[in-house]
Amino acid sequence: MTETPSKAPSSVPVGVDTTNASIARVYDAALNGKDNFEVDREVLRQVGQVAPEVNDLAWSNRKFLQRACNFLADQAGIQQFLDCGSGLPTAENTHQIVQRMNTEARVVYVDNDPVVIAHGQALLEENGLTNFATADIFDPEQVLSNETVTSQLDFSEPVALLHVGTLHHYLAEDGPEMMRAYIDALAPGSFVAIAHFFDPETPEHSELARKMEDLFLHSPMGSGRFRTRAEIEALLPGLELMPAGPGAAPGLELCDHWWPTGPKLRPLNQAEHCIAALVGRKP
Repeated sequence: MTETPSKAPSSVPVGVDTTNASIARVYDAALNGKDNFEVDREVLRQVGQVAPEVNDLAWSNRKFLQRACNFLADQAGIQQFLDCGSGLPTAENTHQIVQRMNTEARVVYVDNDPVVIAHGQALLEENGLTNFATADIFDPEQVLSNETVTSQLDFSEPVALLHVGTLHHYLAEDGPEMMRAYIDALAPGSFVAIAHFFDPETPEHSELARKMEDLFLHSPMGSGRFRTRAEIEALLPGLELMPAGPGAAPGLELCDHWWPTGPKLRPLNQAEHCIAALVGRKP
C-alpha cells in the first residue's frame, strides 16, 4: 500500500468539516495528494487492514479516466465533457487530456464538496473552455439545469458524461433510474463513462470486495458500494456498450484491462480486481 501524506493542508477552508471524512479528500489521500486530513487517511487505514493495496483502487480509477478521455476526444470525436464528481485537481485532469487532443474541447466539472470548491475551482478554470459548476451530482435535474452547465454545453450535440469513481457512493437502489435521467438529456452520439467498485462474484475476490464494502460503509466516509457486473451494467440503460479491448466483447471490464496502454508485466493485485469500468454510446 502506498503511503499517504502525513500532513494536513496548512489552512482549513471555511465550511469544511474536518471531523468527517470527505469522498474527495479520501481519494486525494489515496493519490498521495495534500488536500486531506487525518480523518480521511483513517478511512484508508481501516480498509487497508483487509486490503493493503486499497490505494490502488484510486490509481486504477484515475488511469482509466485518462485512457477513456483519450478515446472520447480522439476516436469518438467528442468536444463537450460533463465531468461529475471532479474531486480535487491533480495531474492529468480531464480538461488537460481532452484539450491536448482538441484545443476547442469544452469541459464542465461538477462537484459540491466544500474543499473541492475551495481548492479546486481556480485551478480547474484554466481557460474559457473549462468551467466549474456547484451541484449535487446525484441529482440530475439540479446538474442539468445548472446555469454554468447550460451556458457552456450544447445538449443538442454529443456530450461525454463522466461518472468515474462516483456511483459506488450512491447507495440508493434506483441508480439506473437516476442515470437514465442523465442519459435521456444527451443527444444521440453521446457517451457515458463510469468506473465503479466491483464485486467480481468469484471465490478469490468476492470476499475481499464485501469486506472492503463493509469497512467503507462503516468508516468516517460512510459510503462505497461494491456492485456486481449486472448491477453496474444496469447503470447505463439503453446505451450501446463499448468493447474493452481488441477482440473483447462489449461490456464491463476491470479498469486496468480497459484498453491498456501496453502489455501487463505483473499480475493485478486483489484490490485491482475490485474496480471495473464501462463505456457506452447513446444510439
